Amino acid sequence: MKAWGAWLCVAWLFMMAYDSAEAQQASLSAEDKAIRSYLAARAAELEREFLPWVKSASDFEKARPELRQKYLYMLGLWPLPERTPLNAKVTGRLEQPGFTVEKLHFQSRPGLYVTANLYLPKPPQGRCPAILYQCGHSNEKRDGNKTAYQDHGIWFATHGYAALVTDSLQLGEIAGVHHGTYREGRWWWHSAGYTPAGVECWNAIRALDYLATRPEIDPERIGATGISGGGSATFWIAAADERVKAAAPVSGMADLGFYVGEDGVNGHCDCMFLYNQERWNWTAIPALICPRPFLFVNSDADTIFPMSANERVINRLQRLYARFEAGDKAQSVVSVGGHGYRTDLRRAIFEFFNRYLKQDARPVTDPDAGHAPGTQANGKPEHLIEHRLLRVFPEDADLPADRINARIDETFVAQAKVELPTPENFIRWRKDLLAECKRVTFGACLVKEITPQDELVRETPDGYRFTTELGLEVWFIWLPGKNPALPPWLVVLNASEAIAGADGKVALPEWARPVVGDGPVMLLAPRGSGTLAWTKKNPPNTVERSMALLGATVDSGRVWDTISVASLHRGRRWRVAGQGQAGILAAYAALFEPTIEEVVAVNPPASHRPTADGAEYGPALLNVLRVFDIPEALGCLAPRPLTLIGAKKEAFQRTAEIYKLAGAAEKLQQKDKP
Repeated sequence: MKAWGAWLCVAWLFMMAYDSAEAQQASLSAEDKAIRSYLAARAAELEREFLPWVKSASDFEKARPELRQKYLYMLGLWPLPERTPLNAKVTGRLEQPGFTVEKLHFQSRPGLYVTANLYLPKPPQGRCPAILYQCGHSNEKRDGNKTAYQDHGIWFATHGYAALVTDSLQLGEIAGVHHGTYREGRWWWHSAGYTPAGVECWNAIRALDYLATRPEIDPERIGATGISGGGSATFWIAAADERVKAAAPVSGMADLGFYVGEDGVNGHCDCMFLYNQERWNWTAIPALICPRPFLFVNSDADTIFPMSANERVINRLQRLYARFEAGDKAQSVVSVGGHGYRTDLRRAIFEFFNRYLKQDARPVTDPDAGHAPGTQANGKPEHLIEHRLLRVFPEDADLPADRINARIDETFVAQAKVELPTPENFIRWRKDLLAECKRVTFGACLVKEITPQDELVRETPDGYRFTTELGLEVWFIWLPGKNPALPPWLVVLNASEAIAGADGKVALPEWARPVVGDGPVMLLAPRGSGTLAWTKKNPPNTVERSMALLGATVDSGRVWDTISVASLHRGRRWRVAGQGQAGILAAYAALFEPTIEEVVAVNPPASHRPTADGAEYGPALLNVLRVFDIPEALGCLAPRPLTLIGAKKEAFQRTAEIYKLAGAAEKLQQKDKP
């Protein structure tokens, strides 16, 4: 009866969750439903096939170096950063029955501190295997989240392993930020190509470097594991570095079908994702682990890593492992319950590492041995060691003055340093920059020629709707002006820009009137703008973050919308204008659309990242700062006419220099007012 009661309780919870999801879906606006359908369809396209070109192990091996380079680039790690001195220091030791804990830190880059506890067997047992343990999102504040996972370090140390348990960036003793786009509005992360997943991966690479310096450790027998955010970090490091000989990520990865197609991105912070500019099937990331031993661990009622995605991922991986005749090395284990550890999961993980790092196939009979006998108030097992005793820096006064963890996002990914062209090589210089920008920034948008189709345009009471991508519409309207014979303007609106006058009729924004004069105007509200705006809730910023997993951003989509609308009207030559971010979007559209002959940007931002004066920064365009910044991008418009109104002239000196080198200095005008 108790079992039946528990089952009925679980069934009731599932029905309540289903009803809640149904109610949420019913409450969505038409625009919300449209964008979610669009995202789900794009995710399904990327997940439809998994490495279809791999017919044999040799096919994959030939491609592996290029795949790994692309993977590292998407993490912000290519070219690989310099391996600067670790400056490792042990700040204290705890002697316990059967094991020792060393409290240590190292610098993965100068000033980027990684705090960790190293659990070692006692007495020493020669060169032993090692485990790099990546911690999940347990907020232990000044103690660091490593302290919440001490039971794993203890079990490994008391069974003949060394275990390095590292703090994560956001929840370590020296806290940084994971939630840049999730909560903090740091959309320039997209433009910089920065994700905290890259920091976690790099910290883990340097942790392996540190383990290699320890005489107690056999560098040929290193494994990696961790749960939740630590599970994701285990994927990152195992895919990046073959020094990890066996990996057991726990509840750490789903797929695009869930993250994007089912709004799964909402349950995860930015450290769980890279920028998928290569538009990979998400399982291509753990594919880089193949054919090393791999244990995919999950729980059947884990709502943030659901079984549907779990089964898709492991099935794909097992097929790839079979190409290597190593199907038995891609294993999975599923526990009954929610997100977390249980005895059966710990047993499976420990037996996995024993088998592959110690050649010991005996059953593990004490998987809970790292815990104290009692339980905490929340029902979880007690820890053996008081958390504060595991601090690397015991007091706040001990924290290093040169730490940069809290601002590592500003410098972690190198921004491009663009050399100016010569008059002789300007055309080649521009061509190369635009080709790279197209590859890493607009690869998901500028993928095919536009074939205008009249049936994709429909008239509505307030203007026209045009489908620029299957499932996505934009709004535009013609305003004839006083002199329809003049060359037409395409005015691009910002997402929140008003398009209605005092009388309720569509009207030009005030800033645009002196710009366009008497000429005819097409007024464009690109995706997510005006009456077609979807709901934007912060956190979790579902749409904006999902787009990055598809290799794009909302703003790169708006550039595509502008190009599509301009291309729809073949035979016309356009002048485009926009204010603030929209002016920069219009300029990028002009870079890739030859029918746009002139650009006017009003109050343009000077950079795609925040500036010292706190002014609005440019639109979020994936990886664009790894190619160039706004002044160089505008310079690539030469020799087409470019007018900057209300711009800070000193910020656009490089634009002026480029126009001069292109022999088109007179085509660039800078004005305080229209």
